Amino acid sequence: MLSEQEKMFIDYWEANRLKEKKIMKQLLIGLPVGALFGLPVIFMLFSGRFWYKRADMEANSHLNPLVLLTAVVMIIIFVAIFYKRHQWDMKEQQYLEIKAKEKSEETKP
Repeated sequence: MLSEQEKMFIDYWEANRLKEKKIMKQLLIGLPVGALFGLPVIFMLFSGRFWYKRADMEANSHLNPLVLLTAVVMIIIFVAIFYKRHQWDMKEQQYLEIKAKEKSEETKP
């Protein structure tokens, strides 16, 4: 017998699984998590001038800001989509396990 929580999850997931699989929705919802990975790169680069003078000199002489910005944006987008896609896969796996459990209970004599 399925618990009430499992039944609620099945109802929710059947209604929302296709909406949550869309790339744009995953990107928009995952952006804060992506920012948690990308923004520290910029923070470390700009705070380096206070604690490591040699790195600051190298960054100022060889760093192309466009390349840095592109790399950080790519990190943010990748992490955002990967994070939400992983969450979607975990929910889908849970859904399939519950459905298999439900099916095996129906076939029991």
